Amino acid sequence: QVQVVESGGGLVQAGGSLRLSCAAAASFGSINDMGWYRQAPGKQREVVASITRGGSTNYADSVKGRFTISRDNAKNTMYLQMNSLKPEDTAVYLCNTRVAGRGAEYSYWGQGTQVTVSS
Repeated sequence: QVQVVESGGGLVQAGGSLRLSCAAAASFGSINDMGWYRQAPGKQREVVASITRGGSTNYADSVKGRFTISRDNAKNTMYLQMNSLKPEDTAVYLCNTRVAGRGAEYSYWGQGTQVTVSS
């Protein structure tokens, strides 16, 4: 069906950088919008950034100017370059992929990758 796998998380000091990757594989349809979300302990899941198939992007105010989302449609892979990381960026980062096919659009989530920023 559809597989979504994140990678690239880890432990980094405040001010450091990490690059997350999300690889999607769909046995049907085409991959449309993709997005990064994050969820910290005790908090609701929030959108970090999103990107359309055509490359249009949106960012949460809290990450504008620090994070950059991109994608490679040929590889069905999305990236999140995170710079100037802050302790408040600590969370599980999840990839969301929307697949269009069979007359509808479907949403799929990866398992998430932990990002921990130490002060």
